[in-house]
Amino acid sequence: MRLEHEESLFLIIDLQSRLLPVVHGGEQAVAEAGWLGEVAQELQVPVWVTEQYPEGLGGTDPRLVERLPKARYFQKVHFGAHDEASVAEALRESGRHQVVICGSEAHICVMQSALGLLDAGYEVYWLVEATASRRPEEARLARERVTAMGAIPVSADMVAYEWLQRCDDERFKAVHRGYLRERADRSLRFF
Repeated sequence: MRLEHEESLFLIIDLQSRLLPVVHGGEQAVAEAGWLGEVAQELQVPVWVTEQYPEGLGGTDPRLVERLPKARYFQKVHFGAHDEASVAEALRESGRHQVVICGSEAHICVMQSALGLLDAGYEVYWLVEATASRRPEEARLARERVTAMGAIPVSADMVAYEWLQRCDDERFKAVHRGYLRERADRSLRFF
């Protein structure tokens, strides 16, 4: 199925300040989620952010908070975001059926969120370079498990340009300038 920005929602799971220092690939996850979040905002794709027990794990990384001023935040106690009644209800009300998902930890909260969304009938797109765990092997295993269940692995570039669909509008130019700026001095790692 093709991603459509009118049908999509971008869900960032638990990229929290006290957790990220021990997450392998956490910096890259924040950078990629931040960039795609900005693209989403430009295209009116809702950006939702969850926080797991923020009293202990801290709030969302401040760089994401700054980059994503239009994001909607949900606190959760369930590992799977869709298991939170507030998230499940808001998603139903949104009318969106495609969910691009990323965050940490891949093998716990992101995986359980993806599985819950799949069970509920949503199309799930696993943002590979923005989904991380303390151990890379666990992130890989989580991706393999959710893709075997029907999630589709994607990169931020794939999603952004699929949402855009064409190069002859001002939004493409703005996104492409941001793309070049973000990628000028770093390479992407895939688990």
